[in-house]
Amino acid sequence: MIYADNAATTRISDSVFEKMLPFLREQYGNASSQYSLGVKAKRAVEMARKQVAIAINADPAEITFTSGGSEANSWVILHVAGIHCNEPVHMITSAIEHHSVLNTCHTLEQNGIEITYLPIDRSGRVSAEDIKAATKPHTKLVSIMLANNEIGTIQPIAEIGQLLRERGILFHTDAVQAVGHISVDVKELQIDFLAASAHKFNGAKGTGILYKRTGVGIAPMVFGGKQEHGLRAGTENVAGIVSAGYAIEESTACLQAEKKRLEAMIEATVKGIQARIPTVRINGDFVKRLPGVINLGFDDMSGEALMHLLDLKGVCISTSSACTSGNSEPSHVLIALGLTESMARSAIRISYGKCNSPNDVSAIVTAICDAYAKIKMNQ
Repeated sequence: MIYADNAATTRISDSVFEKMLPFLREQYGNASSQYSLGVKAKRAVEMARKQVAIAINADPAEITFTSGGSEANSWVILHVAGIHCNEPVHMITSAIEHHSVLNTCHTLEQNGIEITYLPIDRSGRVSAEDIKAATKPHTKLVSIMLANNEIGTIQPIAEIGQLLRERGILFHTDAVQAVGHISVDVKELQIDFLAASAHKFNGAKGTGILYKRTGVGIAPMVFGGKQEHGLRAGTENVAGIVSAGYAIEESTACLQAEKKRLEAMIEATVKGIQARIPTVRINGDFVKRLPGVINLGFDDMSGEALMHLLDLKGVCISTSSACTSGNSEPSHVLIALGLTESMARSAIRISYGKCNSPNDVSAIVTAICDAYAKIKMNQ
């Protein structure tokens, strides 16, 4: 099997798995307990908090562990709406955000919150000027993802962050696809909140990260005990948190080398497919994007049919975000990009990761081109 859907999830790193394994067996203590088994678990959690903080240039006290990126995204948006519940509230986001952001915003709209959904250009990018024009006296939060999960386009977050910091507007970025794959410095980006998820950078599923800038408050997500500085009660997922710390440390240690490797694989994949299918389209920006992600469109072709034929050949790719898999609606990201419904339904996403090698490229190119020819022949 060739797995090329790393934007959906990644295989846990062997070394990271070895680091977390003791906390599932011998060191299984509750991190809130006072005896030695619990103290060791607590130390492991705090070590992971430090590892995450170093990776994104934050302070450990600014890091809170969650169940995933979706929780962190929803938490921030609901918090900002909640603290301004007795006054007019306006928020700004983009049309291509992850559904954990969009669906939270849709819910708030039903409760009287004003939301502006900004368009994107043909490369998939939000304009800082559009954000500037959209702000109002009662704008309380802007939420723009750092990198898109379907087309890989990277947004001008630092430029937006500077604009919003000058205006005193809180800024949140969904960095789930970016952390562990490109350099992320929360100070350079001038953000107030950031969400990330361990399973996107070869950690374990079920562990998310919320960065909250010092001086910016946030209401507790879960009430009960004093875990996570009193912000998120409940027994800590120690093994998952340990995996997040070591996985982000491992990923950020080789960012530039991995970036070059993945970019070369994507370029070879595109060139190989273009040689046999000249009409193939690249959806999104081919330059300012995540190094291992490419979204391709095929004329008069079902991306879903192509995906299933590839699955039969042992090749795993996707047609959209895993969170919308099985949805009959075309990708909201590709529609926002200006594609027709037919064009959006023709798209597939290839996302390489650490476990892929250049040998996978030729196999994937052959599998895609052969499947394409088979579908065209039977049309």
